[in-house]
Amino acid sequence: MFTPQGPTLRELAVQALSSIEHGYDLLAPKFDHTPFRTPDQVLDAVVRTVRPLGPFATGLDICCGTGAGVGVLRRLCDERVVGVDFSAGMLAAAAASSSGSASAASAAAASASASASASASASASAEFTSAAVDWVRADARALPFAPVFDLAVSFGAFGHFLPAERPVLFARAHAVLRPGGLFVFPLPAPPRVGSPLYWALWGFDSAMRLRNLLWHPRFVMYYRTFRLPEVLDELARTGFTTELLPLPDLGRRPDGSPRCALVVARRE
Repeated sequence: MFTPQGPTLRELAVQALSSIEHGYDLLAPKFDHTPFRTPDQVLDAVVRTVRPLGPFATGLDICCGTGAGVGVLRRLCDERVVGVDFSAGMLAAAAASSSGSASAASAAAASASASASASASASASAEFTSAAVDWVRADARALPFAPVFDLAVSFGAFGHFLPAERPVLFARAHAVLRPGGLFVFPLPAPPRVGSPLYWALWGFDSAMRLRNLLWHPRFVMYYRTFRLPEVLDELARTGFTTELLPLPDLGRRPDGSPRCALVVARRE
């Protein structure tokens, strides 16, 4: 399903009937071949928007999955990058991917003088800093870190938390940042009421609520519960000051507003 390398319909069904943790353990080896991985154009747009807000020494990817957000941090942070997730399978896939990228970058650098194409490849890999990368298994609602990070990011994970859990999640993100540190994440504009995407997300959330009513363990994933006004209020109550930065590279809606914005929450 999705691609020849992606999960089958049966595998997705088994995952959907599992707990969140076990479901992602099962999906991890094929996760990057599904639409659930954050697209590269979103990651690139975030890098371009966040870079002028630095410099950053240390970064944390909250609910890192297979490590797409860690790749963002490796382009922004100079000293240390940490990916944290509670799925051991996702962390294993992330670590394997990271090791493969490092090996490829080393090979490209070693052969840079051999040809112009190798030189171009080495130049692309040089965008990554020399920051050390660590992977930590932990619950995002109980992050085991002191306030040592300059930048925290999260991509596509907030639907796994019920609204009542967000204050704890935001409080932990606040607690691991140094004064002046940033917690940033992209947030797409809500679909137009009545549009195909609106009804698709409404249908998915409704099916998930029915699934959780009839089947245990629960699998929490909702697309329509992370609303910008509520999120900004909760971030403010946590102690963040917030601003919204447009991500113009991701396009604009018919009314001229950006299709996606970056929430920038600063710990004072």
